Amino acid sequence: MRFAAIDIGSNAIRLLVQDIDYHPDGSLQEDRIAYYRVPLRLGESVFDQGRIGSSKAAALSKTMQAFRLLMDVQEVQHFRACATSALRNAENRWEVIQEVESHSGISIECISGEEEAELIFENFKLLGRDIEGDLLCVDVGGGSTELSLLCGEQRITWQSFKIGTVRMLNEADDPKEWKRMAEFLKKYVRSKNVTVAGTGGNINRYHKLARLKRDQHLEQAKLAKWVSKIEQVPLNQRSTRFGLKSNRADVIVPAGKIYLEVLKRSGLDELWVPKVGLSDGIILRLAAEHHPDANF
Repeated sequence: MRFAAIDIGSNAIRLLVQDIDYHPDGSLQEDRIAYYRVPLRLGESVFDQGRIGSSKAAALSKTMQAFRLLMDVQEVQHFRACATSALRNAENRWEVIQEVESHSGISIECISGEEEAELIFENFKLLGRDIEGDLLCVDVGGGSTELSLLCGEQRITWQSFKIGTVRMLNEADDPKEWKRMAEFLKKYVRSKNVTVAGTGGNINRYHKLARLKRDQHLEQAKLAKWVSKIEQVPLNQRSTRFGLKSNRADVIVPAGKIYLEVLKRSGLDELWVPKVGLSDGIILRLAAEHHPDANF
């Protein structure tokens, strides 16, 4: 069965198309069909002015029209479009959502930070990796950072913080949010047996820059080295020097700093990068709903 997920983030809009099938024994088979990313950066106007500007709204509508056609051509059977921090915090979100639906036929859901964390958590049920102790999932986006503490397949606690890469670039991050994050980590993580898992495109890129094998953990010292190395290079030279897309060249530095802050506040030296995210979780949730007998 073919599914699609649309992730409307603060930095970029993504469309993931996957085939998900299950065998009689309940095991799952996943095949990625296509992936598209449009660096729209909705968070720029929201975190600065509190609303989506007319040009950004028009661009979002056109992007959704294109995604609708792509899903039709690829015969997607079920899909879901979820918006995170930027759109859910915009004063004019319902106006924008109605405009998008009237032009594309796609209904956008503004999901809460809690549901965002839950959907990301869906991925960890199927990774098949034995974790000694608890697992702290850290997802860094353009507008927010979600922290979820997991024990096996059970989520112990979670919290969403208004700390993100686009917010930091716009100097719109609140010191009170950093303090809340520090308190959360001190209460639930520090001095405990915890593995940190980092999700999001930026940490995936750091893992690749460090030339690590898929299951190798990214050490705090190595991450700090790359954050410093990239930050010292002028923005207009980062794409050539490090092979970064122009729309990632600026956000990758604040993303690295957020992950480093989590590690430092947790008293931990490394993180695991499973290379999964919100889009993958949305599809797994859809698959579970439409394959009710499957064991996932």
